[in-house]
Amino acid sequence: MEMSADLVLQTAVIGLCLAVVALLLNRLRSTKEENVQRKPEKKEKKVDHHQAAKPAASKKKQEKWASRDSKAFTHPWMLTSLKGHTGEVLDMDFSGNSKFLATCADDRTVLLWNSKHLDQKDNKSLRVNVEYDHATMVRWSPDSKAFIIHKGVENVVEVHKVVKKADGWIGSTSKAITFGKAHTDDVVGMDIAVNGRFIMTCSEKTDLVLWDLKGERLATLDTLTMQTHRARVSPCGHFIAASGFTPDVKVWEVVFTKSGEFDRVVRAFELKGHSSGVFDFAFSSDSSRMATISKDGNWRVFNTKIEYQKGEEPRLLQSGKHAPAAGAATKSHLALAPDGESFAVTTGSDLHLYVVSSGKLLATIKDLYGGPINCVRIDSTGQLVLTAGDRHVRVLHNMAHYMATAEVCAAKLKESGLSAATKERLSELVASSKAFLDKHSVTY
Repeated sequence: MEMSADLVLQTAVIGLCLAVVALLLNRLRSTKEENVQRKPEKKEKKVDHHQAAKPAASKKKQEKWASRDSKAFTHPWMLTSLKGHTGEVLDMDFSGNSKFLATCADDRTVLLWNSKHLDQKDNKSLRVNVEYDHATMVRWSPDSKAFIIHKGVENVVEVHKVVKKADGWIGSTSKAITFGKAHTDDVVGMDIAVNGRFIMTCSEKTDLVLWDLKGERLATLDTLTMQTHRARVSPCGHFIAASGFTPDVKVWEVVFTKSGEFDRVVRAFELKGHSSGVFDFAFSSDSSRMATISKDGNWRVFNTKIEYQKGEEPRLLQSGKHAPAAGAATKSHLALAPDGESFAVTTGSDLHLYVVSSGKLLATIKDLYGGPINCVRIDSTGQLVLTAGDRHVRVLHNMAHYMATAEVCAAKLKESGLSAATKERLSELVASSKAFLDKHSVTY
């Protein structure tokens, strides 16, 4: 009886276990089927959501580029746009031999162009990558065998050597030397003296540093501008200058000994007359003229061919009102033609061309870019004006040069004592300048 009872109990336990297992298997099967039924539903919902979002983003991107393309800048005076950068172009510089143009952008590249072909639609360039950084400024060495850049993140100067091919075009470049860090604030000025004796850098604070070509510091001085907007080396290589929050431009002479060793920096003269800070200034090619543009909404051109050691002051040649309102929030950039007879000013995305002799604003060309113009240059002939911004460099005819040439030569023809050959040459310049202006519908 006891064995029979045990057998019954064991059978009951086994049956119960089998029932539990069957119940669990049934539950598992039901859950699996439910998930299988739900899975397509979930997948379908996910696909719908994904496909609904993706076309919207794509459409937005297409509209963005379509908007930029539809606003592509065109102007009858424009020769071409130099394309190659994928980021905002920040600075540019012509080589001393006028054969090359260097441009730098926040896309971590420097592009080297053949400046003799700027009038062509397609321009070739050599790409130089800036490792782990980008160049905010670029300058050619006087012999055109190297260029220097200022690196935005590291805040240092870097020298790159250039190797040329047999045909004169650039074959390759190589990094030569990196200077030590001298500034803690953003650099607003960098130049090389034409005699190759020194390099200048200046921050937006007030610290200006002179270097030798090996990266050793020669001198450090205070610009005394409270905040510096611009610093430059004169084309003659003898002077450095700075402008900023104060209403003047301060100019120093960099003195070297007869044996070529650095001696000292001495205050030379100041450009005065503005009532507010000076945004920018520039020299003519022989350093005999300087032009300024101020926050007070005025421009001034000075004769700086003076004997400052004898106390002679720069003489004001011409002044005028700049087109934008006084106190404009956007800083202006200025470029003076090599002969000092015309200049270009940029404010925001607009370009303004001026003639010095008459003080006339010849033209305002609006909206060259979607954003501000970062740099403006005039080539060695004075005939071309270049602007940098967005991803392109615009190359335009400098009509102010032709107007100035016609005006200046016509005035000289009225002088007495001119030789027949001089009169003939002046008459030819007047005629050719007027013909060029007429061709482009510019009234003389």
